[in-house]
Amino acid sequence: MAGIKDVARQAGVSVGTVSNVINRPEAVLPETRARVLAAIEELGYVRSESARQLRAGRSRIMALLVLDMGNPFFVDVARGAERAAREAGLGVMVCNSDQSPAEEAEYLGLFAEQRVCGVLVTPADATGRNLEVFSRHRIPFVLVDRVAPSAGTCAVSVDDVRGGALAVGHLVSAGHRSVAYVSGPGDLHQIRDRREGALSALADAGLPPEALVELPSDRLDVAAGRDAGARLLGLVPWPTAVFCANDLLALGVLQALYAAGVRVPHDIAIVGYDDIEFAAAAAVPLTSVRQPAVVMGRMAAELLLEESDDDGTHEHRSVVLQPELVVRASSSTPR
Repeated sequence: MAGIKDVARQAGVSVGTVSNVINRPEAVLPETRARVLAAIEELGYVRSESARQLRAGRSRIMALLVLDMGNPFFVDVARGAERAAREAGLGVMVCNSDQSPAEEAEYLGLFAEQRVCGVLVTPADATGRNLEVFSRHRIPFVLVDRVAPSAGTCAVSVDDVRGGALAVGHLVSAGHRSVAYVSGPGDLHQIRDRREGALSALADAGLPPEALVELPSDRLDVAAGRDAGARLLGLVPWPTAVFCANDLLALGVLQALYAAGVRVPHDIAIVGYDDIEFAAAAAVPLTSVRQPAVVMGRMAAELLLEESDDDGTHEHRSVVLQPELVVRASSSTPR
């Protein structure tokens, strides 16, 4: 494989001139630049990105670590981040912690070894200890779908308390007085915030906290939703509505109810969270609280780019986006 010295010899210029053509073409005379580019084309030269990274001290790769790439919400977050990164001439490496703090720690160590230019992360470890590796290696990072724990961290999140209130407020306004909450892992702040919003909506309607029947789950996937649906059907009496912490859980609950012959929304209404693409395409189109996932990913990447190019003027910011209730057939029939 041809190297940079071969290109320089072919074009009759110095190695430094070839480097300038590749990295700072505006600094080279047009005639010389054309000669070097012709030599590159003829020899099939490809620059060594790994060597360039070692010299520069960082790569042209932005890392994104999410909780679950099986959840379309995080796919949309990745889409938004990738758009911003590509506009800046960067690539995005997407990894999945599978909600495991141990796997998260391994990936974060890998990012440090690869000298990524920065990291977007939805932490699986609620303590934040895994993020200390970035401080040691001076790697900028931005929290995604998380509230910043301090003023020294950038973050982009959604007002999940408001989202929970929108979901349960909608159900209460339709006449429901007993609402099941199918949650996820209790150490995730989104789960706690959505519960807080649900309780506030009940309180605003003059209903007691006991009107929220909690069905905890340790996962946020369709299988966990089916399990929660089976537990829901075992309650006596049934709550007349269900609020699920995300759409995958809601789709699983919908499957369980459909299999048992329960009519949605006539017997039990359902509201999900995230408004993933599959929500509108469900057998009974799913009412959901929409999160601006693509916008979240883009804004997080833009904050990271600002911080990684910091000239001493970057200010850490915590951006909180607003959710939106999208009403569909799964909750549209008033009781």
